[in-house]
Amino acid sequence: MVSETFSGSGMEIPVVVIRGEKKGPTVCLTGGVHGDELNGVEIVREVVDQTRARDLSGTIVAVPIVNLHGFQMSSRYLPDRRDLNRFFPGKARGNTASRIAYELFEKVVRHCDKLIDLHTGSFHRSNLPQVRADLRNPDNFALAKAFGATVIVHNVGGKGTLRRAAQEAGIPAIIYEAGEPMRFQAQEIKRGIIGVRNVLVNLKMLRGSRVSLGEQRTFFQTRWVRAERGGILVNEVRLGDEVREGDILGTITDPIRKGKSVVVSPHRGRVIGMVLAPVMIPGYAAFHIGIPGGKPVDDDDMMDQDRPE
Repeated sequence: MVSETFSGSGMEIPVVVIRGEKKGPTVCLTGGVHGDELNGVEIVREVVDQTRARDLSGTIVAVPIVNLHGFQMSSRYLPDRRDLNRFFPGKARGNTASRIAYELFEKVVRHCDKLIDLHTGSFHRSNLPQVRADLRNPDNFALAKAFGATVIVHNVGGKGTLRRAAQEAGIPAIIYEAGEPMRFQAQEIKRGIIGVRNVLVNLKMLRGSRVSLGEQRTFFQTRWVRAERGGILVNEVRLGDEVREGDILGTITDPIRKGKSVVVSPHRGRVIGMVLAPVMIPGYAAFHIGIPGGKPVDDDDMMDQDRPE
């Protein structure tokens, strides 16, 4: 039991373990760390449903819904408005997020050899299917490339995130980000299932060949382009579009007056994330641009710029 409901009844996080008939690595799959990010929940469920112990070398430890509180409320957060993915590896005593994080990390994640954490965009935003990892770590980079996503993004991971805690514990970790919250998206789910299977094939846990998801591109730097004025945003680009410095990404119109302003890309690169809700206020993160070139850096200040909020 990791927590209790408001009625005092116990709350347990379901964990599914598939132990193969042959020896091999142990891979942990986690979904629903944010309770409203549903694509990852379905990816984990499908992988479990499609995998048979007789075909497996090693062990899959699957946690389809980590944040059960948030999932039941259709919320990213826990009931106290804390983000569970800021409290790993957790503490045995402390707030609710710390306790849940501690139970999951100590009893599940720490016993695994690899971690794949499955997410979507947040706050009414959508992500182009992508794998994120601290690419300075060669084991993370190899895991990211094995997944096969067309976009790989260098991102150290904020302090308290599950993947950063795993890496600091010596467990190579990646996250798959695809689509938007609060819905199942078949194409993003299918790509995620293929990517997880690609990793299992690469680790020789399953027989077969890896399936290409398209030509891979690696971005060592990304930046969010933010609205400078309030109003209604009309997008001029789509996820995956290539843009040049100076290209118009969208137009913000004043719903009361006739004023208009444009959102211009300050970088050459690719649109890997974008806002879905059209209502803008100054400073709102609207377009996420992957910037080609460069090299992996260790800069927590830059990571703050890379977060939508």
